[in-house]
Amino acid sequence: MFVLHTGIAWEHLPQELGYGSGMTCWRRLNKWHKIGVWQRLHEVLLARLRAADALDLSRAAVDSSHIRALKGGRRPGRPRSIEDGPAANTT
Repeated sequence: MFVLHTGIAWEHLPQELGYGSGMTCWRRLNKWHKIGVWQRLHEVLLARLRAADALDLSRAAVDSSHIRALKGGRRPGRPRSIEDGPAANTT
């Protein structure tokens, strides 16, 4: 949460926070993502909220940038150069 809140790079995570190496934290987070820990946690929390009738979707929002394009979507094109020819040598 500290990294998300501050925008600090993982390698600059302060040791005095007691989390250990920032890169170790990143590797663990990445591993948990790959093995589905966060997806499963999300599913369990949603199920518990639904079971308790405590899930209110009346104010939910969907960000379309996080929804998979079913037919692949458009592929971004190559950026076009603003000038013809190779760049001038600056050395």
